[in-house]
Amino acid sequence: MIKFLFKLILKILLFIIAVGIIVSIPVVVKGYNMYTDALEQVPLEDKVSEIQSKSDYISLTDLPSEFTYALLESEDSRFYEHSGVDIVSIGRAIWIDIKTMSFAEGGSTITQQLAKNMYFEFDKKLSRKVADALMAREIEKHYDKNEILELYINSIYFGEGCYGISAASRYYYGVAPSDLTQEQQAALIKTIKAPSVYNPAVSG
Repeated sequence: MIKFLFKLILKILLFIIAVGIIVSIPVVVKGYNMYTDALEQVPLEDKVSEIQSKSDYISLTDLPSEFTYALLESEDSRFYEHSGVDIVSIGRAIWIDIKTMSFAEGGSTITQQLAKNMYFEFDKKLSRKVADALMAREIEKHYDKNEILELYINSIYFGEGCYGISAASRYYYGVAPSDLTQEQQAALIKTIKAPSVYNPAVSG
């Protein structure tokens, strides 16, 4: 009886895996096509140059170190350990989503968020996640970690039409990023999670 149940469970698991693979193939193909089409339309170096040419672009060394540390802790604590896609974070996010029966945890790395912001921001489909991951790997092949983090900080959305830490710090607090208090830094980092909900203009 136990042997029969074991075989039945194994067959069910194999069936679920097979169905998952079959269902996911079109998603992966579409994501790959999104990734290649995006690079053909606008090469990566052009997107990077666009961010770096902003008048309020700020280098990583000119930012308060405590801001950078707090940002990494909030958004991607394993940033310097992964190569664009963090399997550990994805697994943890899936487990939390299953336990809470929600999609609260995304598991996206800073590099994936940068890829999304540069190319795929308005596409909400699962195939976009595949495109994000592929583009993240492409970014990591051509830029080092500090360059990626600097690009991210200068392009991430902080709500109220503010892209990048310089625009956000001046809009919300009237100061340069280097003059932000720790409380203001924490408020802006929280804003990244949900700009329309947590930005200082809304949350006070």
